[in-house]
Amino acid sequence: MLKYAIIFALISLVAGALGFTGVAAGAAGIAKVLFIIFLIIAIVFVVLAILGVGAARKVLK
Repeated sequence: MLKYAIIFALISLVAGALGFTGVAAGAAGIAKVLFIIFLIIAIVFVVLAILGVGAARKVLK
């Protein structure tokens, strides 16, 4: 997910530099959405990992 967000951000920068402002705005919007989705998924995985460690310790005791 982060890979595609970076790719769309680079597309946005190149398109903006070449004067394709519509394409640049669209690619930037897609990059923002993908990055937000990446952050949400990353936070969920971190929370699950923290909860999983606690559950594993309870089982081992």
